[in-house]
Amino acid sequence: MKIAMMTNSYKPFIAGVPVSIERLSRSLQARGHEVVVFAPSYDEQEEEKNVVRYKALLRGVACGFSVPDSLDSKIEKSFKEGNFDVIHVHHPMLIGRTAQYLSWKYHVPLVFTYHTRYEQYLHYVGLSGLKRVMPAYVKSYGKRCDMVLAPTPMMKDYLEEIGITAPVRVVPTGLHEDSFYPDRQRALGIRQHLAEDKKYLFCTVARLAKEKNLEFLFESMKLFKETCGSCFRLALIGDGPQRDSLEKRADSLGLSREIIFLGKIPNQEVKNYCHASDLFLFTSLSETQGIVLLESMAAGTPVLALWGSGTRDVVVNGKNGYMTEASETEFAGKLMDILEKKEIELLRQGAVMTAENYSSEKIARLAESAYVEAVYDRMLKENRRHGDRNRNNNMVYSG
Repeated sequence: MKIAMMTNSYKPFIAGVPVSIERLSRSLQARGHEVVVFAPSYDEQEEEKNVVRYKALLRGVACGFSVPDSLDSKIEKSFKEGNFDVIHVHHPMLIGRTAQYLSWKYHVPLVFTYHTRYEQYLHYVGLSGLKRVMPAYVKSYGKRCDMVLAPTPMMKDYLEEIGITAPVRVVPTGLHEDSFYPDRQRALGIRQHLAEDKKYLFCTVARLAKEKNLEFLFESMKLFKETCGSCFRLALIGDGPQRDSLEKRADSLGLSREIIFLGKIPNQEVKNYCHASDLFLFTSLSETQGIVLLESMAAGTPVLALWGSGTRDVVVNGKNGYMTEASETEFAGKLMDILEKKEIELLRQGAVMTAENYSSEKIARLAESAYVEAVYDRMLKENRRHGDRNRNNNMVYSG
């Protein structure tokens, strides 16, 4: 099968969607499919086979993001030459509209993955007032798709609730095989370096931005410190527009020595930081799928997170971690409870077992099945349409 992956963002920009696309593309290629990624250009990109780079209207905005030129004629030219069997688009706007046009013009089935609750990110472009409009837009977009993919069962329920009429299937982001094999010696060195003489090391991976709810995490750690003392370090992996304000906030809460801002860490290294830690702490409420939660679990590190989308489909209380309500007191209390009961080793085993259900090969099989279903359904629709047209012609002729 020949698959056109279409996206508004891709590496070297670091985010969940580019990671998901790269992993799925590689896994599908390993299964014998040909995948071509249509992605915008960046200032420091690497040229890759099977990646079509189209123009960007702006580069280097919002921590390296490119604003794509989805009307670039190169997209249609390359698509037409590719003779694709299916289009898999990862955004409903910009490239999403182009994908719909190409699907209509060339009679190619369109599959759309709903990665993001877009209404929670509109403040970045000064359009917070459109929050109520976005569900209606997504519903309208879904009507023109042959299939919609959701990263979790919870997001599948959401899409069906807002009125998506296309078939909705659950296809999460997969984990590379090497995610399950952290470098133990490297992890030990990381722990010794970061924790120093402290008893516990925690970590989190997040873009330093408003929607990741990191101030909640800092407030929780302040409460934890007030009860348990300075017995821990929290390694914060990631960068973003709120870094300066978060560093100041940590200082004002008396956590400047406990919270370590590590900035960007190479993706292949993150598993070692997770394995070095006792717990992975996660307080975002805006996720559709907590990819970083699964990466942490694959490295053998259990999770303490807030209950919500992106977590409830992954975290199982008492098996691979715990979830709490959005209360700093409850979050800090649960952290103390886990450490006092010495549950971490048991939770580590459950974490790895959970992550094994998300191997890249298993996820590629799910995507492959979705494509086949979309192609088959489109073929049936086309046959019915031709049949109706022929019957109408015969009726006119007979008359």
